[in-house]
Amino acid sequence: MAGQWFAHSMVGEPKETWQTLEAHLGGVSRQAREFASRFMAGEWGALAGLLHDVGKYTEAFQRRLAGAGVRVDHSSAGGKLAVDRFKGAGKFLAYAIAGHHAGLPNGRDNDLACLSARLQAAVVPEPALALAVGPAPAALPFAQALGRTGFQCAFFIRMLYSCLVDADFLDTEAFLDKEKSARRGGYPTLGSMTERLTAHLAGFSNKAAPSPIDPWRAKVLDWCREAAGEKPGLFALTVPTGGGKTLSSLAFALKHALAHGLDRVIYVIPYTSIIEQNADVFRRAVGDDAVVEHHSNFDPWKERDSGASESEPAGDEGLAKRHELAAENWDAPLVVTTSVQFFESLFAHRASRCRKLHNIARSVVILDEAQMLPPSLLRPCLEALRELHESYGATVVLCTATQPALTRRDGFAFGFEPGLVREIVRDRSGLFKELKRTRVTHLGQLADDELALRLRGHEQVLCVVNTRAHARRLHGLLGKGAGVFHLSASMCPAHRTEKLKHIRAALTAGEPCRVVSTQLIECGVDVSFPVVYRAEAGVDSVAQAAGRCNREGELPQGAVYVFAAEKAPPAGELRRAAEEGQVVLRAFADPLSPQAVTAYFEALYWRVGPEALDKRTDRIAGIFAALQAGANTLDFPFRTVSQEFRMIEHLCEPVIIPWGEEGEDLVRGLEHAEHTGRLARRAQRYTVQVPARVRAALVADGDVECVQERFFVLRRMSRYDDEEGLSGEGAGVFRAEDWIQ
Repeated sequence: MAGQWFAHSMVGEPKETWQTLEAHLGGVSRQAREFASRFMAGEWGALAGLLHDVGKYTEAFQRRLAGAGVRVDHSSAGGKLAVDRFKGAGKFLAYAIAGHHAGLPNGRDNDLACLSARLQAAVVPEPALALAVGPAPAALPFAQALGRTGFQCAFFIRMLYSCLVDADFLDTEAFLDKEKSARRGGYPTLGSMTERLTAHLAGFSNKAAPSPIDPWRAKVLDWCREAAGEKPGLFALTVPTGGGKTLSSLAFALKHALAHGLDRVIYVIPYTSIIEQNADVFRRAVGDDAVVEHHSNFDPWKERDSGASESEPAGDEGLAKRHELAAENWDAPLVVTTSVQFFESLFAHRASRCRKLHNIARSVVILDEAQMLPPSLLRPCLEALRELHESYGATVVLCTATQPALTRRDGFAFGFEPGLVREIVRDRSGLFKELKRTRVTHLGQLADDELALRLRGHEQVLCVVNTRAHARRLHGLLGKGAGVFHLSASMCPAHRTEKLKHIRAALTAGEPCRVVSTQLIECGVDVSFPVVYRAEAGVDSVAQAAGRCNREGELPQGAVYVFAAEKAPPAGELRRAAEEGQVVLRAFADPLSPQAVTAYFEALYWRVGPEALDKRTDRIAGIFAALQAGANTLDFPFRTVSQEFRMIEHLCEPVIIPWGEEGEDLVRGLEHAEHTGRLARRAQRYTVQVPARVRAALVADGDVECVQERFFVLRRMSRYDDEEGLSGEGAGVFRAEDWIQ
């Protein structure tokens, strides 16, 4: 073994059992080639894998493997070798190689961690110079588009990076933890999932209590199945709330993937408050063994009572482990995730976030509630969707009741070309006319006392407001007690789930049910009220609130009342959306018609100018603009973009609530566990996000304690109301009026 170089050691084992560097470089190269071949970049992936660890050809690193406490930068050398050998093409590789541990660096700035500084300081070890590397890749594997080349190149680097880091993780895991590696895979095929879904959908035609809108739901399903044979690309599925688009879109996706040899379906949902509900719908339809959830609230170890396959019952340990592993790289046939996870990963720089990106290539991506894309990030989001389709073989479905106006026109030059997005619904106007189940009336301004009086006049009513503070005030005016409910993000997710069970039970039994909620109830939460009140908001939000009214067409017509609250919506995008919504409410007899929705989004997107649709901060002159600026030099600010691209501005910090027996057990576990990773994931279901100053005040008052130097736990449960959740009453710390959800 003399003179042999190693990539990984085995603790306490002789060198004969260690992984050689030659074996690791070869294994990663082969796997990265396979991943990148799915978007015609196999040569690029192979080279990245072959060069990524050549910095381990040093005596210093070999001493480190043997236990010496030395730090060695083994990533920069491969990047330097790539640039030395392949010049411009090598720089694409250099980003991925140099960042495969620390994350994609900025190309050039004043930081010594930037790519240019690292390459300048790097030294290529002598043994690495003798590697048979081969020629540079012949060409970039995508058609360069005028005005978008910089964005395209940066996107390609991030996808190449994904191939490399996933291959590196998997090869290392296969050597160091064979048992863990063996748990991966084993999912049902898309074909078997399609058969399960077909059988599940057939059961709806025989249900005991059919709904008046079932025939139109069947039409939507038929249209989706017919459109599945069309060539991959961009699609719209515009269906009124309650029209069955969840399972119909899945039917389209599975059949389309089979027809065109695509690999998986990725279902993207805006809110964690409803993702569990939709995932459970999918489990019942295609089996628990087929669905992987990836979001902050998901606990794969939590036993489930539905959707399990016969071979692996709900809660099965092997299935939980497999799902947990698949969340790392989305190597599963059906992934259900959030908009935050999906889009922030597309602009991330860390290996843990980027590892899954190559598995989005050649997939069907369904964007549920597509209108929820934040206006300030609209351009980079649309450019990413365009690139996934044009260069990476993905099909994207914009699935919503309120289709955003995304077609190119004067003043909106980066929109999709006319005709590029194909509508799946064959008779959109007829569908909306037949599924119109509510009448929208604007009441003008209502004081809280007057609003509460109106709510008490209905046996069953939902009122949706814009802030947590407003929800608490109204709930207090209604009076806590039987039949009165509150929902907001002041309650931990587990608490909200339990409260929704009580709300559904009261609605089903015909009992009094008066609910005050923030907007978290709007997107996809399966409840139906005869009357809904909505504080002024964007037309899409009003439409979502209306989707909780007369959902099954059980009444001739439901009533939706829009009102102006005592206080205007919080400043920013929410207030501007409400202002544009008011204009549409006055201008259209039916403010929820497709024509009204188009007019609303035209105003929201087109009138503000392109600069407002590409986030600008003190550090960056726009996400798209910053990436496009690197077209000629290939200097891309990957790290800065990753830090600035936020679907939700993270102004809040977590407080873990020991709510219920399971929450108490969780907190006890966090206090004493040596390894807290799995418990930390479970804790998301018992977490409330609060402004930083609020958490600081709770800590100062002794109400919240920091456990294990990272988990902030509520100790005084008197601060957590069983109806309204976390409260600052008495300490005066919850004075902010701009808490949404």
